[in-house]
Amino acid sequence: MAKRGQISRHWHLMDAEGQILGRLAVRAAHLLRGKHKPLFTPHVDCGDGVIVVNAEKIRVTGEKLDTKLYRRYSGYPSGLKEEPLRRLLSRRPEEAVRHAVVGMLPKNPLGRQLATRLRVYAGPKHPHAPQMAHAEEKKA
Repeated sequence: MAKRGQISRHWHLMDAEGQILGRLAVRAAHLLRGKHKPLFTPHVDCGDGVIVVNAEKIRVTGEKLDTKLYRRYSGYPSGLKEEPLRRLLSRRPEEAVRHAVVGMLPKNPLGRQLATRLRVYAGPKHPHAPQMAHAEEKKA
């Protein structure tokens, strides 16, 4: 079992250009959870950080652009809002990717903690040079 002092964290950069949304989300959730490490322990946060860039260039198969709906509820009467994937991708593409990845994490406090290390950006630029420099040092 992994102990708190034994866990080493790295940052992974994923380019979403041309990737299928669900397959990218599976790989990101796998890294966030830490399942790629030999010391994986289900109840311990032993995962890495993930930075996803080019979320606006993600691909979706089939007719999901028009049939898949994202719902949110304000809590007030007639406060249910529905938005198709096509409009969400044009308005906030990073939210579609974040929703897909967080939906593949555990629905408990551990999953919410893992989701804090997910960073999604619509374009190719991200402000996380220190994390990526740290990741390069670990590889060398």
